[in-house]
Amino acid sequence: MWPGFGENSRVLKWVLERCNGTADVIETAIGKMPTLDGIDFSGLDMADEDIANLMRVDTEGWLAELAGIEEYYATFGNHLPEELTKQVQALRERLESSQQAVA
Repeated sequence: MWPGFGENSRVLKWVLERCNGTADVIETAIGKMPTLDGIDFSGLDMADEDIANLMRVDTEGWLAELAGIEEYYATFGNHLPEELTKQVQALRERLESSQQAVA
């Protein structure tokens, strides 16, 4: 869906706008993301539906990925900083909560 590597500067522009405090954001289960019109898609032949799909949070995909992250973290045993475990748990809770809100 993404038009290609050469268009990544559009995302970087949004990141810099975020750093400057001028970008609009929406709060999602995975953190702050651009609004639907937050990234400059001008000059690209992209349907509104494709842009909306690019900007959506794939909750199921993230939850599936979390299982792999937790498995990887388990390989560190007691050497893994507790904060990393807390962050993954908090992410899981936000994802599951957003999943229930949609259902």
